[in-house]
Amino acid sequence: MRYNVGMYGGSFNPLHLGHVDCMIQAANMCRELFIVLSVGNNRGEINPRLRYRWIYRLTKHIGNVKIIMLEDDAGSKAEYTEEYWQKDAQKVKDAVGRHIDVVFCGSDYGANSFWHRCYPDSELYIFKRNGISSTELRADPYAHWDWIPDIVRPYYTKKVLLMGGESTGKSTLTINLAHRFNTNYIDEAGREISERSGTEMLMLPEDFTEILLQHKLNEIKAIEHSNKVIFIDTDALITQFYIGFLEDPEAEKNKALSDAIDALNEYDLILFLEPDVDFVQDGDRSEVIRDNREKYSEQIKELLRSHHKNFVTVGGTYQQRYERAVNEVCGLIGLN
Repeated sequence: MRYNVGMYGGSFNPLHLGHVDCMIQAANMCRELFIVLSVGNNRGEINPRLRYRWIYRLTKHIGNVKIIMLEDDAGSKAEYTEEYWQKDAQKVKDAVGRHIDVVFCGSDYGANSFWHRCYPDSELYIFKRNGISSTELRADPYAHWDWIPDIVRPYYTKKVLLMGGESTGKSTLTINLAHRFNTNYIDEAGREISERSGTEMLMLPEDFTEILLQHKLNEIKAIEHSNKVIFIDTDALITQFYIGFLEDPEAEKNKALSDAIDALNEYDLILFLEPDVDFVQDGDRSEVIRDNREKYSEQIKELLRSHHKNFVTVGGTYQQRYERAVNEVCGLIGLN
């Protein structure tokens, strides 16, 4: 059967593959499908703009789907009672502007539900549940990762930053952790850029600018394809440290840029590697830092503190560092 106008609604908080399946089927059965995104302004839900974007990206290719955003001020789902029901249903009917032939919903709703009582002139079409639960997903998204569409996963992906002075094993540990958790990582953007003059001691101001911007862009792209967690090798504050250490001629401009990017950066875990493993000269590492590693390590820590960053210090042998880092990440995504 093909209906003229259909409606499928929910909070989609979060959107999961069960919702996606229902949207596809409902669109197949209608000439025009309206998806109603219910937004509880006082219920601490996921940003409605983000939920709207998820729905749009998953349905824009279909061609017969339109999205309506329906807001309410109830403090909880239990408080969303008949006081709101009829009023909000009328808002939907006004937005659609013509008779709604069918209202689609999942089998967790019945004949006494909002959908049936507020749209008595519409057929109620109930999709069978497929075992996916929004409540369970919200409680532990990492245990139900397969329920989450790819475009939704970045919302839940944890970001782990590795920091520290030179030759503390950051790059190797970053890659090892990415392999251990079967995900991706972000290289230090400055490594290649700093070698354009053959030595980091002769870097140009625009080199620091590019490092700062490129590293942030790399993060934005990489998080779209991560598996529960992403590992990041250094960030804007490390670049800020080197802006001072390498005496950037335009230090104030690049420092302001690094502060601006840092204000955008949010991490779920920062691992700071202590300088208590052997210094390995790899390319153009600074002998000045080599000769006073504790001093410069403390300067980086102070940068973190001054920018209100909490961090976990990791020291010991390479094996001890790896074990500590794995344990911290497992705790982050509920694997302990």
